[in-house]
Amino acid sequence: MDYQTLLRQLYQDFNARRIDAVLAHLHTDVSWPNGWEGGYISGHEEVRAYWLRQWQEIYPVVEPISFDAKPDGRIAIKVHQVIKNLKGEILSDTVLFHVYTFENGKVRVMEIEH
Repeated sequence: MDYQTLLRQLYQDFNARRIDAVLAHLHTDVSWPNGWEGGYISGHEEVRAYWLRQWQEIYPVVEPISFDAKPDGRIAIKVHQVIKNLKGEILSDTVLFHVYTFENGKVRVMEIEH
């Protein structure tokens, strides 16, 4: 499976706010970090509610920089993340790592590493 292409598309869909397209890449029982408020959420409905709520408050854009396949099968992506408020003012501009675990060709777990 070409995970790099799948993940690039996931980021494009996220940045374009195409939530149904993003969810199509996620396992129905996905475990996703709540990087905004803390903790983890699970499943499509919780992820949908989280992002819709987030997008009403802030405007995040995340661009992949590089991909690294880990020995355990996970994929680590170095990303550039810019978060703006709804007025367009930058709240955060960081580089961090998103680490993905896949199951049956879908994202099963996403982790954030700093």
